[in-house]
Amino acid sequence: MPRQLFVTTALPYANGPFHIGHIMEYIQADTWVRFQRLRGAEVQFVCADDAHGAPIMIAAEKAGQTPQQFVAAIAAGRRRYLDGFHIAFDHWHSTDAPENHALAREIYLALRKNELIDTRVVEQFFDPDKGMFLPDRFIKGECPNCGAPDQYGDNCEVCGAVYAPTDLKHPYSALSGATPVLRSSEHFFFRLSDPRCVEFLESWTQDGRLQPEVANKVREWFKRDASGQPGLGDWDISREAPYFGIEIPDAPGKYFYVWLDAPVGYLAALKSRLDTLGIDFERYLAQPELEQVHFIGKDIVTFHTLFWPAMLKFSGRKTPDRIHVHGFLTVNDGEKMSKSRGTGLSPLRYLELGLDPEWLRYYLAAKLNARVEDIDFNPDDFAARVNSDLVGKYVNIASRAAGFLHQRFGGRLSADLGVEGRALLDGLRAHAETVARLYEDREFGKAVREVMALADRVNGYVDQHKPWELAKQPGMDAALHDVCSVCIEAFRLLTIYLKPVLPALAAQVETFLRIEPLQWADHQRALGGHGIGAYRHLMQRVDAKRLQALFEAPPEPDAAAVATPPGGEPIAAEIGVDAFFQADLRIARIVGAEPVAGSTKLLRLTLDVGEGRHRNVFSGIAANFRPEQLVGRLTVMVANLAPRKMKFGLSEGMVLAASHADEKSQPGVYLLEPGPGAVPGMRVR
Repeated sequence: MPRQLFVTTALPYANGPFHIGHIMEYIQADTWVRFQRLRGAEVQFVCADDAHGAPIMIAAEKAGQTPQQFVAAIAAGRRRYLDGFHIAFDHWHSTDAPENHALAREIYLALRKNELIDTRVVEQFFDPDKGMFLPDRFIKGECPNCGAPDQYGDNCEVCGAVYAPTDLKHPYSALSGATPVLRSSEHFFFRLSDPRCVEFLESWTQDGRLQPEVANKVREWFKRDASGQPGLGDWDISREAPYFGIEIPDAPGKYFYVWLDAPVGYLAALKSRLDTLGIDFERYLAQPELEQVHFIGKDIVTFHTLFWPAMLKFSGRKTPDRIHVHGFLTVNDGEKMSKSRGTGLSPLRYLELGLDPEWLRYYLAAKLNARVEDIDFNPDDFAARVNSDLVGKYVNIASRAAGFLHQRFGGRLSADLGVEGRALLDGLRAHAETVARLYEDREFGKAVREVMALADRVNGYVDQHKPWELAKQPGMDAALHDVCSVCIEAFRLLTIYLKPVLPALAAQVETFLRIEPLQWADHQRALGGHGIGAYRHLMQRVDAKRLQALFEAPPEPDAAAVATPPGGEPIAAEIGVDAFFQADLRIARIVGAEPVAGSTKLLRLTLDVGEGRHRNVFSGIAANFRPEQLVGRLTVMVANLAPRKMKFGLSEGMVLAASHADEKSQPGVYLLEPGPGAVPGMRVR
């Protein structure tokens, strides 16, 4: 049977858009998943928005929305990031979905039946103006250790001290400014200190499923105090109303603490995915060969190595097979990111500037390893690695050979390749398992260095045989044919090895070579005698000015900026509603997209507008979208626009997109996309 994998990343909190830390984690997991699929594994790769908790409830109130509306608005913006960086989750869910409510209650009831739930009365700060108990991060005051003002209720950002909210001096509510009062409340606790939990976790965390440094850190949490009591304390799993979350069964007004139901979202997302496939959820999880793998950051190790496995174990469910922990992303030799200082790295800004997402995928892969280490983003290093490795070493191999093959040999590869060529290719193939082992072990940096070392071999072969000189020498056609064919075959092998990191570029290579999607096992065969397509440039070098713009501090607002019209141009003159309705705007699905020969600006889109036929539309978005990014997406089109005959063909409508009037200083084109539930043919009113 193929390898069975259930893979997740940490759930992002649904109070804001993705930051670069999210994208780094998703790229790491996506690369690993793509590698597993290339090797033939069957993977369910899922994630979800972490949608509950007081911060979201409070943020929604400030925005004048219900928590559900607030979370839905955040969720609507996720796809742009995921598609933009070629991150291919099989399913994206929400912890406020029915599956999560049901599973969280099931797990809780199983823990209660197992006598691992206690209740006890605790004293907690209450905001008399807001009428609610305050989470730790919504209580501020003077640090009890160093006296620093305006510190949060759980730790001091000045001296680093950790304390309880009740230890703060002169506490006040961050919501209303009122002085909080202590009130008693009955809370529910998961008995993590129970000997059964301690015994299980001491074994589970030390049996090889965690990285050594993580296992060593976790071991410290089991140390006993002077009286011989275990270091693990019980876990407060309840919160008082008002609270946006899942109500605890048989406890009106009590809700699960967000960190109880959030990891359950892994299972809920999986269940939702399997339901769409017609696969039984419980039977799937019961497979003895199934591997459950989580990718997380080092800041949430406690929840994933103590609370989560204990919840699963003592509710009768499968526990994770591996927890892969990574460090943080810093900028310029460890400098902490700050938007105000211009040291932040916004993933959305990266895409808006037209920077190639696979540059970032490659750069992060070249830095990532299996240890819990922070990695640094240095702009100069970024440009050097992309320009030297991807363009100068890898892509350059194809560009140096493809032209000769088309000009002299009709695009057909030699069936012989020569003794030296075959030896070179055999050497590349011999490294397949080494590269595979490095991907498996998440040593991505070592994997790409191994591939680039192989690219160096190929370029050495090219420099030795000099096809540009062979092309000038009479009677050397056979040698030229062999050398160029070896280059293309080597390029294909290197593409296999890089495909987990560069999926979109690999798709372009597959089109260029006229081959089926590459699988890992394809390194064992050759393309002798195969005909390839015309070569088109596959990747640009890093534009230093655009890269610099990514790190420019936001300008201070001034009167001129305030007076600048929205989007760089004034609002058009008023029209009546009748004039608006003359344009018939319809939802359309992009079922096909391809470049237009002879144009660098246009893409040919094939649209389904629910008419029982497809429409052909030309759109000037080639600089902002690759064809493979568009297929399957919904957009909005003007359906009653008179057909326009162009030299490339007939255009039967117009898709709608937004852009700034000053395209040079603010590049970027954004297709209009409807929300979930829209279908082709619906009219926009």
